[in-house]
Amino acid sequence: MKPKGKSKRTIMIPPPLIPLLKLHQQTQQAEKEAAGERWQDYDLVWCHPDGRPIDAGQDWDEWKELLRLAEVEKDARVHDARHTAATLLIEQGVDISVVQEILGHSQLTTTKRYTHITATLSTEAAARMGRALWG
Repeated sequence: MKPKGKSKRTIMIPPPLIPLLKLHQQTQQAEKEAAGERWQDYDLVWCHPDGRPIDAGQDWDEWKELLRLAEVEKDARVHDARHTAATLLIEQGVDISVVQEILGHSQLTTTKRYTHITATLSTEAAARMGRALWG
């Protein structure tokens, strides 16, 4: 899907993901060749073996299966993964304005609503304060 708004943006991805995406691209190319004239080109990264879009219900079922396999106990929506990504980036010390850019938010206040204070962040903040005051 095109991003909200009229602007295009480049999305950076973690380097370890690149070979996995290239492998997927090769698999998809083989499916395209096998489908021949039945291939429907929607220019999708994830699709059926004949190029058709994946049904939203099937996508939802696969998401739920991933949560189960990962032993995630919370009943999370796909959109919740954006909140998790934002919080993980903040935990890794990524500046919030960079997180804003990654998520494609035009307002920093929106990004702040996406991030959550975790025990890791609170513990690190206390440790930093301790180092600042007592060395």
